[in-house]
Parts: sequence; structure tokens; C-alpha cells
Amino acid sequence: MSTPTPAAGTVTMYSTSWCGYCRRLSSQMDREGIAYDVVDIERDEDAAVYVMQVNGGNQTVPTVVFPDGTAATNPSIGEVKQRLGA
Repeated sequence: MSTPTPAAGTVTMYSTSWCGYCRRLSSQMDREGIAYDVVDIERDEDAAVYVMQVNGGNQTVPTVVFPDGTAATNPSIGEVKQRLGA
């Protein structure tokens, strides 16, 4: 299964509605002006399968996909900025 690659300078964050780490990262990206799309893995079965594939079978969120197609699990805002070249 493949996932759409985010546009340059943006990320896709796989999340759930109850994830505190996701809310924190979302808030930090808002403050930093980083554009992102959120995909709720509880509402999108394909997204849940993708997250499990990149996290050793676990539905660990936030899982963030970068424009180069790589993913990071629960990255810091510093890592997101670094990987975006910001």
C-alpha cells in the first residue's frame, strides 16, 4: 500500500481524535506555520493499515509523512522542521 506524498513544505499527520501527542504536534506546527493535512486512522481504514505498516504492526500516532515519502513516529517539532528544511 502506498500513501500520497505531501506537497513540498507540507506533511501529512496520521492521528486520532483522542491523541494528546497529536494535538500537541498540531499546535506546534500551527505556531511554526507548517502546513499539514490530518488523517484520522479511526475513520480511514486504509490510513490505519498504512500506519501499521510503518510502525511494526502498531497503530502509533502521530505518524508524520514527509514530502520525500519517509515517515516518522511521534517526531518532535524540531525534527519536523529539520526534515522540511525549515
